[in-house]
Amino acid sequence: MKLIYCLFAVSLIAARTVTAESFWIGTWAAAPLRAEQAHVDKVRIGEAERTIRQTIRISQGGSEVRISFTNEFGLLPLQIKNVHVAIQKSKDTIDPASDHAVTFDNLTNITIAPGGYVTSDPIKMTAPPLSSLEVSVVLPEQKIDGITFHGTAVSSTYIATGDHAQDPSIPVAEVTHSWYFLKNIQVKKEKGSAAIVAIGDSITDGSFSEYDVNHRWTDRLAERLVHNRGTKHLSVMNAGIGGNRLLHNYIGQRALDRFDRDVLSAPGVKYIVLLEGINDIGFTGKPRGKGDQITIEELIAAMKQLIDRAHAKGLEIFGATLTPYEGARYSTPEGEQMRQTMNAFIRKSGNFDGVIDFDKAVRDPGNSTALFAKYDHGDHLHPSDAGYIAMGDAIDLSLFSVNPQKANKSGD
Repeated sequence: MKLIYCLFAVSLIAARTVTAESFWIGTWAAAPLRAEQAHVDKVRIGEAERTIRQTIRISQGGSEVRISFTNEFGLLPLQIKNVHVAIQKSKDTIDPASDHAVTFDNLTNITIAPGGYVTSDPIKMTAPPLSSLEVSVVLPEQKIDGITFHGTAVSSTYIATGDHAQDPSIPVAEVTHSWYFLKNIQVKKEKGSAAIVAIGDSITDGSFSEYDVNHRWTDRLAERLVHNRGTKHLSVMNAGIGGNRLLHNYIGQRALDRFDRDVLSAPGVKYIVLLEGINDIGFTGKPRGKGDQITIEELIAAMKQLIDRAHAKGLEIFGATLTPYEGARYSTPEGEQMRQTMNAFIRKSGNFDGVIDFDKAVRDPGNSTALFAKYDHGDHLHPSDAGYIAMGDAIDLSLFSVNPQKANKSGD
């Protein structure tokens, strides 16, 4: 027997925040996208039965886990079966003693409606903080129109032909660095626990960081939170999308349109970090097409709207300054002036509940419009692994403390 889930029914689960009755918080998330046709042709999901084993490093740990699967960009019902979760041993190999079957209303085979998502039954397993999980799911042969995925996983996903969800190691036919049909992972925590959601573009997504080492700035933040007595109750969910923009659709829906889905409805969210706008600025200086250009006033108005929407939900939102991009392919003097104006708004306006000065953390001490050489991946826009770690280290953890004196210091 199969069960079809609609978006309305399951969104009630995903939208819960930490209350006296429910302590489920997100410990990992990926902002959903529709896969490009070239990627669909490469992985051939649906042409035959496939097992997809995906590597996820969680932030908070727990003794009960839930996993959400998504078909939000699918145009047809999605069949999944024989889902398993286990602690990763190495690469595609799991620790068999940690393996658990995953059910949905006690069913192992389900169908997710187009545009919908579903959250599993609670799974009783020990998942330590910062542990790497392997989530294995079998997709039967079926017609698929629209794969919901996250393109920049920066961790390995293993695809095998046939049903190998329970195998300690699978016969890998394809290795990708994307996540498929996964929305979030939740853990059950004590009262007072909460989640931080980071929304942004490729710099939040961790583009060009080394595979399988978890060097995004959000990863570094998660490590620091876990090892700090005052913040060890907090998790981190990454809602970054490479190429994303505040005002225009480019890669993924613009931040204004996806804010409810990816941020405000995230399970257990209490704090938001906003790092977005450099693509809007870059494509204003060097437009890709008609209507690409925006004004700094429009950009600031968009940020104010997100701030107001966060505050209306009782959430705190922190502004992160835009990092330098001199020498990047879409860098212009006019764009740099917009970046400086935007950063002045973030630092000085008082609209945000706090400020995270990423610009100051990674800029060249001798040239404030450029990335410091050791923090530059090479394209003068994206940080290196060392740059991402420096960004994570630059965050004042008192922002997230109980009744903190907010860090709202201006940069230079």
